[in-house]
Amino acid sequence: MRIVLGIIVLLLASWFFSALIGTPEETASAQTPAEWVSSEQCRECHSQIWDEWASSPHANSWLNEDVRVQSDQFANKDCIDCHAPRPIFETGLGERVLPRSARRAEGVDCLTCHLLPDGKMAGKIDNPRAACQPTTRRELQRVEMCSGCHDQHKTVQQWKATPFAEHNEGCMECHMPYRDGTPKSGRFHTMPGGHYIEMVRSAVTFMGERDGAGVPSVTIANVRGGHSYPTDERSRASDIWWRPLPEDADTLNEAGVAAGGGAWRHLHRIRDPYRHEKDIESTLLHFGESRTLTIEDPDAVGGVEVALVYKRSPYYRDPQTGIARKIDAVTNPFEDAELVHRVTVAPR
Repeated sequence: MRIVLGIIVLLLASWFFSALIGTPEETASAQTPAEWVSSEQCRECHSQIWDEWASSPHANSWLNEDVRVQSDQFANKDCIDCHAPRPIFETGLGERVLPRSARRAEGVDCLTCHLLPDGKMAGKIDNPRAACQPTTRRELQRVEMCSGCHDQHKTVQQWKATPFAEHNEGCMECHMPYRDGTPKSGRFHTMPGGHYIEMVRSAVTFMGERDGAGVPSVTIANVRGGHSYPTDERSRASDIWWRPLPEDADTLNEAGVAAGGGAWRHLHRIRDPYRHEKDIESTLLHFGESRTLTIEDPDAVGGVEVALVYKRSPYYRDPQTGIARKIDAVTNPFEDAELVHRVTVAPR
């Protein structure tokens, strides 16, 4: 009898406590905002992910200086869609996203990828006790999550033509890897890509040699880019420059090339032009492709230094005035570009 009474007392106490503070589901509901209006609302519970995202190009997509210049401060309204988009689950996976009118400074934010039409959040597990009440949506790992924006310049189409697509190695494998290599740790939300020079360097190899006739050449190969090189925004370009090898070739400057050398000479540009640039040919380097370029110049009889550089804008701007210059007027590309790879070819 005492045991029964004890159980009844415990049940009554449990009921009273639950009525006082609410069930886990009720508590979560009480903490859930009436409306999700900003990524700032995600910060308290997901601080690590939020910090990663806040340092990413996605977070900076609206404020990025290069983007603002190339879009004429977004006077080109087509650019707004992908730089301040509404939720992908609202417009449909794989469909072109639509622009939002509010909080554009947050760029491509948490709500863009995770907010569902019913007000809940897409996640990797169901958890009704959490404030955002995530629900499992496996679409988060599909290429179509990215293609609404990143196929505007055919990046996903390029990927589909590679062995990566055949083996189901999508965007996430390279651009959102697991933090410690296992799903339990979650994926990095910095989403490295074309704004991370180390990732750019890993996509291509660059080698130099001199043939039997003594003519120097360089070969660039796209060995790891899961798409063409460079890709995505058509403003991106990669240039090959060369110059006679200076005497002190082993001393490198801050740019990573020989200190004290002479003027650089342009050899080749790799870029996909904008639609309106009818007179410019696309020279993208597709996955698995290698391209050899010879340097047929009397000054190349001696040793030569060759540099592959990467740019996020198509033009070289004067460092003092900011005015774009013709490429044949550039003598130091490192004033407005980053070094990808450097090679030297010994004298003839």
